[in-house]
Amino acid sequence: MGIFKQKSTNKLTAAEVSALWLQYMGDSMAICVYKYFLKIVENNEIKSILEFSLQLAEGHITKITAFLKSANYQVPIGFTENDVNVNAPRLFSDQFLLFYSYIMTIHGLTAYSLAVTNTEREDIQNYFFKCTEESKELFQKIVKLAKSEPKYSSVPSIPSPHWAEFMETPGFISNLIGDKRPLNSSEISTLFFNSTKTGFIRSLSLAFSQVAIHEDVRNFMLKNVKLAGKDAESFDAILQEDHLPIPEKWDSEITDSTVSPFSDKLIMFHAGFLVNAALTYYGASLGSSFRSDILVNYTKVFTHALEAGAISYNIMVKHGWLEKQPEAIDRNHLMKD
Repeated sequence: MGIFKQKSTNKLTAAEVSALWLQYMGDSMAICVYKYFLKIVENNEIKSILEFSLQLAEGHITKITAFLKSANYQVPIGFTENDVNVNAPRLFSDQFLLFYSYIMTIHGLTAYSLAVTNTEREDIQNYFFKCTEESKELFQKIVKLAKSEPKYSSVPSIPSPHWAEFMETPGFISNLIGDKRPLNSSEISTLFFNSTKTGFIRSLSLAFSQVAIHEDVRNFMLKNVKLAGKDAESFDAILQEDHLPIPEKWDSEITDSTVSPFSDKLIMFHAGFLVNAALTYYGASLGSSFRSDILVNYTKVFTHALEAGAISYNIMVKHGWLEKQPEAIDRNHLMKD
């Protein structure tokens, strides 16, 4: 027998624990959300997509639970039947349910690709590859159906150049004043995408502001409506300067119901999740934008998201809703004891 013991095949790295833990939280929330959606949906094609989404989320919970238990990690509490009221009146239109599924599937695909690159165990890599494959199937179903809906917003097209061209000047300073060069394809894509996602945050926050029970949760949602609305409008304004179409807005797809389908804990977690995702997308968009006015705008919206994230964090901690991820050993605390 060698000096060194063989590494346990069930051992998890911090990156693997993080990916599994966060996915468990997100999918336990998704189960609550989709169970409510399935109670209110009327369109059979949209219902089929919601059923598929619920099936995937429930399968993920089973698999993640097995991974964590086999490595002797506590399974998160996440969200349960206590966090959803499936008998609440309709809060969203069927079209919004489809739009919601579209946005959340994008988030899933992004998270799975990142998880794969951060995992070392082959079985966990294969698990996240499978999640990606299933989400690809779901995403394609959603897009195919969404394209037949009247409120579908397609990213603008641009003309094909007749020859290769090179930038003659950086143009950063001159873009702050005077004429600006037209938006390039990367800038159009990220502006349109971020306007779509930020508009979604505004509409979802509007719905949550109507039904939240705690006053601080309602006030946060109203603040989020204002900030996200302002940020979406800033993206739209840049697109419109080049006479490009902007994404559809979804406020009108929220009903006047004031009965909450979800607990305030779930509502705040959902808002915090979207704010954190926005920070990621805004940061990535900064790297693909080369006009100074766009860079300045992304800096502003990034600051708004940071502000919203800090407020949501404080509210969740205040009410005891923020479940703690597994942490490193607190050596300083041990030494003091």
